[in-house]
Amino acid sequence: MKSLKANGHQLADSAFQLTVLRQEVAETLHLPLFHQKLTDVGLFPLRPVAPAVLQINVGKMCNQVCKHCHVDAGPDRKEIMTRATMQECLDALAQTDIPTVDLTGGAPEMNPDFRWFVEEITKLGRKVLVRCNLTIIVANKKYYDLPEFFKANGVEVASSLPFYSASKTDSQRGDGVFEDSIKALRMLNAVGYGQEGSGLVLNLVYNPAGAFLPGSQKGLQEQFKRVLMKDFGIVFNELFAITNIPVSRYLDYLIESKNYAGYMEKLVTAFNPVAAEGVMCRSTLSVGWDGGLYDCDFNQMLDLYVASPVQHIRDFDAEALARRTIVVNQHCYGCTAGSGSSCGGVTA
Repeated sequence: MKSLKANGHQLADSAFQLTVLRQEVAETLHLPLFHQKLTDVGLFPLRPVAPAVLQINVGKMCNQVCKHCHVDAGPDRKEIMTRATMQECLDALAQTDIPTVDLTGGAPEMNPDFRWFVEEITKLGRKVLVRCNLTIIVANKKYYDLPEFFKANGVEVASSLPFYSASKTDSQRGDGVFEDSIKALRMLNAVGYGQEGSGLVLNLVYNPAGAFLPGSQKGLQEQFKRVLMKDFGIVFNELFAITNIPVSRYLDYLIESKNYAGYMEKLVTAFNPVAAEGVMCRSTLSVGWDGGLYDCDFNQMLDLYVASPVQHIRDFDAEALARRTIVVNQHCYGCTAGSGSSCGGVTA
């Protein structure tokens, strides 16, 4: 597979990834094009609804190098959102009534202006959701107070935990990740996160470790709650089961393991029109680390900008963006398979 390398870290070439996902490959596999599937159920062109979430990637730097990371994040990534771009995000946000700002990365906490940004968003009266990988909390003493900082700003925390066992978690995210994740979850619980009546929301995010779709979100949540309480005394609010989208490292894995064709066939076979109608790109606007605008975080990783004259947050125009057509490609099957998939779990 064609790829780029930086300091020993493989970076998927977005142009090549698009080639893999484009029409000629779909035809080779005899798979219908995603936009045709939408046409068949009366959803093409796909249009946005009132935005509920502004999702902002504040940088690709991360303390982990997870096998299936769709951002290709890692310690060697230098793409970091500047305070100037953050201010442009704040200026745009102030023009809207978007209720939630979803901060992601990399590890968003590694951006040097992360805390300032959270505080400024909070001043605008918006809810802040942080996608925390958990291990960052215990990675360095400068992050030890993150649970208290989150609490002070009413931050909702969404944390990835591939499984409730060390073997499965570490195989996907690296040696020692499960142990550190348990430590971090206990620290969050200690300040009230996940505790009944605290108002401090702690959700977990599950995604499969192989080339298959996630099981029942409800069933997985029950299992996680039971085992984490029994074995570790940990509580949380909800678990979101997310389908792995075939981009970046996960696409690398599918191709190298010769699972790409089979996985795509699973996604296409499981296409659900109800899930398609509720895809997150309709109610979410994604902002890249450099201020670029996208329909979703996955399009961002493929350099698929919004289909609008407004393609940077500095030029934000809510009315112009509301008129756009959402950009789709073959990877979108991942969000429409089975019960659907979004950053907030199932959609159907």
